[in-house]
Amino acid sequence: MITDAHVKQMKRRLKIFHDGEDDHIESLLEDSFHDLSERCGFDDLSDVRAKELVFERTRYAYNDSLEFFHENFLSMITVMAIKYLDVSDNENI
Repeated sequence: MITDAHVKQMKRRLKIFHDGEDDHIESLLEDSFHDLSERCGFDDLSDVRAKELVFERTRYAYNDSLEFFHENFLSMITVMAIKYLDVSDNENI
């Protein structure tokens, strides 16, 4: 799911101009994607807001501040979770 283009975009955001941390950044992006896709329900980064959340979580993880991410982005995470809510499971209630 995470492409080389995503890694390059994240490096630009973090102002990293060398390739030595590419694997680490890719790993952080993948972890962020999996965490947020489970919480919110999206399955790709075609949604601009989903991509933004993944990039922001990656930024927090890269800067060893991940414990602050969910609190700081709770409203955006909630909006995304509602947007991708699968209501078909609750139709028979």
